[in-house]
Amino acid sequence: MTGVRPNATRRTGAALAALGVVLLVSSLLVSAALAPTVGTADDDGARQTLVGSQGGGPGLHEAGSVYLLDGKETQWKAGGTDSYFDVTMLDNGSVLAGFMDSGYEDCGPYDAPCTHTGFRVLEPNESGGADIVSEYSFPVRTRANSEVHDVELLPSGEFLVTDMEHERVYTVKGGEVTWQWNASSRYEAPPDPTKADWLHINDVDVISEDRYLVSVRNAHQLVVVERGEGVVEVINEDEDDDGDNFGDPELLNQQHNPQWLGEGSVLVADSHNDRIVELHRNESTGDWDVAWALYEAEGVSFSWPRDADRLENGNTLVTDSLNQRVVEVNESGATVWSYKTPLVPYEAERLPEGETVGATRYAAEDDARVNPDRKVPVLSFLLVVLQTGLQVPFWFTELHVGITLVSLTMVLGGAIVAVRDR
Repeated sequence: MTGVRPNATRRTGAALAALGVVLLVSSLLVSAALAPTVGTADDDGARQTLVGSQGGGPGLHEAGSVYLLDGKETQWKAGGTDSYFDVTMLDNGSVLAGFMDSGYEDCGPYDAPCTHTGFRVLEPNESGGADIVSEYSFPVRTRANSEVHDVELLPSGEFLVTDMEHERVYTVKGGEVTWQWNASSRYEAPPDPTKADWLHINDVDVISEDRYLVSVRNAHQLVVVERGEGVVEVINEDEDDDGDNFGDPELLNQQHNPQWLGEGSVLVADSHNDRIVELHRNESTGDWDVAWALYEAEGVSFSWPRDADRLENGNTLVTDSLNQRVVEVNESGATVWSYKTPLVPYEAERLPEGETVGATRYAAEDDARVNPDRKVPVLSFLLVVLQTGLQVPFWFTELHVGITLVSLTMVLGGAIVAVRDR
């Protein structure tokens, strides 16, 4: 009789562990089988789409690429770089792209080998790839949150650059800085911005002569900067009067790639609110209000969308990063075209138009402010960690994170019971 109880306890532990495995595996198999199909919508219209892919791997710092889609077929692809970001096709067919890459020996104050960030001009070649014909780059302290995410070529021949390593926007020509706006002129800076992800300036667009729309991500704000004047307008102004100059995260939350639709209207990928919003300035109050919002496409909620462009045909092209897709939707939100990307995309442009200044405004909706809060404490944070670290499937949700935790607890508990009474 002395051996019966330990054997029974071990069997109980083994059964508990097995049940945990069955729970996890069955939930994944059922969810995969019932998941909606994404990336297949196509109304047979002729489309060329240029995509900048941040890549995959831990922190999304591996296998970055730039590629051109003709419909859904890849015409050419440039890879071999840790990450690519904003992409723009120039008039001569070359592509201007922000990038980050490792392995450089020219490291300035940092130890070699180090990481560089900056921009490249890529020239598609006949072998289905693209050659780097020129590069402007500089060393950064770390691969994370120090990249040049956006660059624009100005009529003057200057390149307009965002620099989150030093939290500034500047122009460069012939390798020399010709003008700059430092965020520290408006926001209170830490002792060394290169040691902290302070503001994460991630986008700049020309909206008129010498006026630029700048996305200050971590402040939840868009600012209009004029050369010679500084900040002349703020979208999502700080109304708490607490002195930090940060905006309301319910209106914008760590946004990316805004598009200036015209005076008094802007389209924004409201990334951490997992939506696309069109903001209109209230002429009576001066506040910016949500006029149109979209939270999903193809029956799948957006997850960290980082680009939205209003197209010439009146539709909106959305880069839905963590769901690894690019979708085109009409004003009602119906998907007319979609593409499942191989890794995590950063930004996409429809050719030949690219991202324009001035585009169709959508009519304001009475219920546009309704924000279905899908965030689950702890689980939503863990989900983002898994999405950026492991690139889990788009149908993997907070529910699966919870089931995974329960399953792991059952497996670990069962193993402890079985080993303890061995």
